[in-house]
Amino acid sequence: MNKVFVSIGPITIYWYSVIILSAIIIGYEIAIYYCKKKKLPEIIITDLILGLIISAIIGARAYFVIFKFDSYKDNIMDIFKIWEGGLAIYGAIIGGFLYLVYYSKKKNFPLIKILDISSLSLLLGQAIGRWGNFFNSEAYGRITTLEHLKSLHIPKFIIDGMYIEASYREPTFFYESIWCLIGVIILLFIRKRKKQIDGQQISFYLIWYGIGRFFIERLRSDSLYLNDFKISQIVSIIIVIIGLIMQIIIYFKTHKRENKTIVTTNDGRI
Repeated sequence: MNKVFVSIGPITIYWYSVIILSAIIIGYEIAIYYCKKKKLPEIIITDLILGLIISAIIGARAYFVIFKFDSYKDNIMDIFKIWEGGLAIYGAIIGGFLYLVYYSKKKNFPLIKILDISSLSLLLGQAIGRWGNFFNSEAYGRITTLEHLKSLHIPKFIIDGMYIEASYREPTFFYESIWCLIGVIILLFIRKRKKQIDGQQISFYLIWYGIGRFFIERLRSDSLYLNDFKISQIVSIIIVIIGLIMQIIIYFKTHKRENKTIVTTNDGRI
């Protein structure tokens, strides 16, 4: 797989960089559109986007390097070569989340609303960004057969790109991209509901992505490990639990509010 998008003299632009940048721009535009539609101040997005991107990239790279430090300890400068790949999405989420916490306190804007605004952009950005892994021949799965890949009815260029290290591999990047796209469609339906409940969108994201990533990670052969455990599976379980707790809290708050409305309607007093 050719990693280079274009070369002009000494300047080389990689597909990985182009795809990641595209994912960021599209995610940004979606967040701006959502703010306009909900009549929220656009400055929320335009003001935080640069810091959010930087924090997410630092988090993504730090997460990856920490768990693969043996690959960098003899060549420290390679840590900064992010165009060669090696950005872990969970690291980006952690880095981005920490910056959003800081930003929400600084601007005195509810963190949960910022997280809801960001959820669709994040999920779609991940669906797009996974294609950067395809061009970098990373985030691939265990060894499989050509016949198996053909039986999945996936495009031939993906099958050809999954011939890595003299073997065909499961296209786990593709599985995750499709999973995220399905999540985007569901999230769009959630956003169309008249009653918007704070935290519903981000909690859906945590549950949906966490479940998908947990099972897809089982197929991957280039995972990051902590002892004998795959780090991403551990994090997936954690974020699914957080999402479920948020959903339970939302349910009881909504149920309590509905009961209060019924009492007020029937009795006229509260």
